[in-house]
Amino acid sequence: EVQFVESGGGLVQPGGSLRLSCVASGFDFSDAAVTWVRQAPGRQLERVASINGAAELTSYVDSVKGRFTISRDNAKNTAFLQMDNLRTDDTAVYYCAKGWGIVPAHPPGQGTQVSVSS
Repeated sequence: EVQFVESGGGLVQPGGSLRLSCVASGFDFSDAAVTWVRQAPGRQLERVASINGAAELTSYVDSVKGRFTISRDNAKNTAFLQMDNLRTDDTAVYYCAKGWGIVPAHPPGQGTQVSVSS
């Protein structure tokens, strides 16, 4: 069974930074792309960033380009999302999903809450 455990969320002020982690299990992590998705209050899940298995390719939604960086450590079955210059509209629950550009129909795990507020 594919599982992710996300962590690293919290409450920060606009302009602040957070680093999210998700630990994967249940599949060959190094062979799979990973996508971070988020769900803001009252909105649908949105793709944030994707990274391929070898960490050679990345892709970002326009709203986070230049502020967020996706990475991975295949030895630790872990993907990361470094979020800098956070804005209030980044407030959401953040999740990991297996695959490139994947937007699940429903929240794929417990996620981690990111709240950006002054």
